[in-house]
Amino acid sequence: MLKAAADGLFSVLFPSDCRICDAPLTEISRIPVCGPCLARVTPLSGILCRACGEKLVSEHTLTPDGPLCGICRRATPPFARAIAYGAYDGELRELVHLLKYEAVHSVAPLLGRYLVEALAGVALPEPLVVIPVPLFKGKNRSRGFNQAEEIARAFVRLRRATGIQLETGCLARTRDTSSQTGLTRHQRRANLRGAFKVFRAERIRDRSILVVDDVMTTGTTAGECARVLLRAGAKEVWVATVVRAIRETPFQPADFAVEAAMQLAAN
Repeated sequence: MLKAAADGLFSVLFPSDCRICDAPLTEISRIPVCGPCLARVTPLSGILCRACGEKLVSEHTLTPDGPLCGICRRATPPFARAIAYGAYDGELRELVHLLKYEAVHSVAPLLGRYLVEALAGVALPEPLVVIPVPLFKGKNRSRGFNQAEEIARAFVRLRRATGIQLETGCLARTRDTSSQTGLTRHQRRANLRGAFKVFRAERIRDRSILVVDDVMTTGTTAGECARVLLRAGAKEVWVATVVRAIRETPFQPADFAVEAAMQLAAN
C-alpha cells in the first residue's frame, strides 16, 4: 500500500513518459522505461555459434564440440569465445541507444546486469582482466563518456568476484575511424587496422582478458582488439557484449571462402 501511494505521488509530482513506448510512467524508477517494455527484453535463444555467438539456422552447423558457423569453421577467430545477452532489436536496442546516444547513465547498471546474466553459466577464467573497447579520445571528449566503460564498470561491480579487475588504461584507440555502418566485413577490418594500441603491456601479459562492448555486429572490432591484446602478451581473450546483431540472411558458400581467406591473411 505504501509503495502504491508513493508511486501515485511520484506520477503526480514528476510526470514523465517511457522513453521507449511513450506510456506514462507510474512507478518510481531510476530508468525512464516502463515495466512492460523491460519485460519484453529477452536473451538470445536457439542455436548459437560456440565461438562468435552468431545465431545459426541449420543443424548442419553442429560439430562434436558444439555449433560452429561456417566462418569460424574455416578460420578460428582470435578470441576464445564471444557471448552476448540478446539480439540487437526491439526494446533491448532502445535501451542501448538510451545510454549511448541520449546519455541516460542510469541504464548502464541494467545493461551490466544483462552481461552478468549472459555469463552466469560460462566458466570464465580467473584471475580475469576486464577491458572495455575504447573510444577515440576526440569522440570520448565530445560524447563525454564511453558507454562500453560504463557497462564494464557495472558488470565488475555486480559480478562481485575477487579475481576480476577492471583495466581502462592499457588499450587505447589511437586514431579515429569512419562509421562501420554499411561496410562489408573486409572494409570493416581495413577501417580498424592499426586503430588500437596496447600501453603498459605488463598489466595484461599472461593474463586472461574479457573485452566488453555494447554491440557486436560482425565481430570485427572485437577481433581487432583481441589480436592487439594477444600480440602484446595476453594469455587469451574473451568477448562479452550486451547485444549481438543477428544476420537476416545466411552467407553463401562463396562468402565463407572469402571471409576465411581474409581471416587467415589477417592472422
